[in-house]
Amino acid sequence: MPKVSRSKKNATAPSPERREEILATAAEVFAAQGYNATTVRRIADEAGMLAGSLYYHFDSKESMLDEILSTFLDELWGRYDAVLAAGLGPRETIEALVTESFREIDRHRAAVAIYQKESKHLQSQPRFAYLADSQRRFERAWLGTLERGVAAGTFRADLDVRLTYRFVRDTVWVAASWYRPGGQHSPEEIARQYLSMVLEGIAVRT
Repeated sequence: MPKVSRSKKNATAPSPERREEILATAAEVFAAQGYNATTVRRIADEAGMLAGSLYYHFDSKESMLDEILSTFLDELWGRYDAVLAAGLGPRETIEALVTESFREIDRHRAAVAIYQKESKHLQSQPRFAYLADSQRRFERAWLGTLERGVAAGTFRADLDVRLTYRFVRDTVWVAASWYRPGGQHSPEEIARQYLSMVLEGIAVRT
């Protein structure tokens, strides 16, 4: 059997850049069409390749979805954990969490949209059990910070912390449905506006 040269092996190996391009394309298709309605052929078409060639990079569309969501959540929690470990006050912690959330929407808009639409039914599958774990971590992080703020007198004593958590969570993450990277406002500017409305309200004080 003739030997295959090292240079030929390297030439046929999947490049990390191409793999990332395919994942980005798959994320956009999943976000637009929904996971169940998306076929491997559709992803391949959007990526400009044959459906069979896609399996050279990924063994299934489930593997693509798993990598899209896990990459987003791993990065998000790396940033959230840094905020939570920084020893900030309750208000500053909320401000930092909201800002990091918008930065993640900027970096992973399609993944956030997929998470919003698909996580509820995906988390019942063993492969995606980490979605339920992440949801519990979200609740502990946000509720704990709000409760700390109420106890410290930073937030109102009559605040319903669970209702507030749901409001802030949904208000922030729904932005993935309209936000487009490179738009008129940076993630940090949008976060400042959202925080102003959440923390200060929209009515003029008299």
